[in-house]
Amino acid sequence: MDSKEKLKKFWKNKKVFITGHTGFKGSWLSIILNSLNSEIHGYSLKPKKNSLYSKSKIEKEISSNTYANINNKIKLKNKIYSCKPEIIFHLAAQPLVLESYKKPFETFNTNINGTLNLLECIREFSFIKSVVIITTDKVYKIDKKNKNYKETDELGGLDPYSSSKVGVEILVNSYIKSYFCNSNLKNRISTARAGNVIGGGDFSDNRLLPDIINSINNGTNLLIRNPGHIRPWQHVLDPLMGYLALAEKQYKNKITVNEHSWNFGPNKNSFKKVIGIVKYVKRLKNFKYTLKKNNKFKEKNILKLNSIKAKNNLKWISKWNLNQSLENTIDWNSGTKNGTSSKNMCERQFLMYINKK
Repeated sequence: MDSKEKLKKFWKNKKVFITGHTGFKGSWLSIILNSLNSEIHGYSLKPKKNSLYSKSKIEKEISSNTYANINNKIKLKNKIYSCKPEIIFHLAAQPLVLESYKKPFETFNTNINGTLNLLECIREFSFIKSVVIITTDKVYKIDKKNKNYKETDELGGLDPYSSSKVGVEILVNSYIKSYFCNSNLKNRISTARAGNVIGGGDFSDNRLLPDIINSINNGTNLLIRNPGHIRPWQHVLDPLMGYLALAEKQYKNKITVNEHSWNFGPNKNSFKKVIGIVKYVKRLKNFKYTLKKNNKFKEKNILKLNSIKAKNNLKWISKWNLNQSLENTIDWNSGTKNGTSSKNMCERQFLMYINKK
């Protein structure tokens, strides 16, 4: 049995509910689950025209789409009740640090209250068997030791985005301890923290790889902020496969650890400075850039994740190193420019990924 058939053995015909399914990660997740023959139900804001969701036309393959705000609790509850999902992935969020400085209220409201609405909804339904709530690697309180952060380390957010996701972590932990310890969802709800994801189809503003690709495609000069910042770079398929493994193990009620948060970070060789990423891609595709000396908004200088827990308990590993992740991101862009559909490029790279030994 090949890798895809092994995944299908569990995911085929599973009813899966995805909030934020029109976003970058949500679109990749929808394309993957569609290829595994899951029954997908999506709840999200309307997709942008220049988005992976729109370009891939994955909407046609999804059983039901609801385009609404996660803060509309009544609509969210009705949607969950009508499709009766077995598994929920909660990705709906305001996901950008710089945007959070510009729109702090929207960021806190969407990220914290949106998650609160979801938790309140699932309290009332017994048909749900697994819930994975996506947060971020930026929830950790950074010290001066330059260490790799594990799930039990202290949380702390500086910018509005990070702080809002810390609030989500505290909120989810509170609901697990207060309401779900003696319910059918005991050990079946988790938060997932991933690094800086890259991959084809990310068209977000103020993100390094999309900005680089725009510079390559349009011949414009790229302004690089925070060139010395270190991030745990990883291809989007890495954390997504971690989310799937976690959701499956929760569904089968095989989670035995007490801590309900999970890191899905890359191997240590993928902890690189921003300028290192820029220089590597420049060797693949030429483009012009300028370093920005002073950044108005503060971001964490160094972020490194310890993912031993996921490796030991979920048998999850980061399959593509940084160079492979960057090369596949550039290849995705080149493939779609040369006529291959966005959906086919995602499916092709998904097969490459899962078949890699």
